[in-house]
Amino acid sequence: MAAAGDGPWLDDAAGRLVRPFTVSNGRTEPSIALDLMSQVMATGSTPLGYLGLEHGQALDLCRAPVSVAEVAAHLKLPAVVTKVLLSDLVDCGALTAKPPVFHHNPTDRSLLEAVLDGLRRQL
Repeated sequence: MAAAGDGPWLDDAAGRLVRPFTVSNGRTEPSIALDLMSQVMATGSTPLGYLGLEHGQALDLCRAPVSVAEVAAHLKLPAVVTKVLLSDLVDCGALTAKPPVFHHNPTDRSLLEAVLDGLRRQL
């Protein structure tokens, strides 16, 4: 039985009825480099050609700047599949993508320790 709003692609007992890599036609390499923290945003241009259901869902999620990781989480798809979908949308001009900007060294030991301390306080 499908959950409300999920359409025919999800089933309460079986889960996703379509394998994730079917969504990207088996492709595992996006046409552009996207990091999980890259920001993507819709341009307002209508994509030309056929796009799948997941392409439309991803485009709807990108009305405001959002990270690739957030899109993957909302679509409940693996990150690599989401990157392929988003790169398709960038290629057809429907999305823009910006790499993450680090104001700090992301491997700085003190920064990583502060993040770890914050996570420990949450648990």
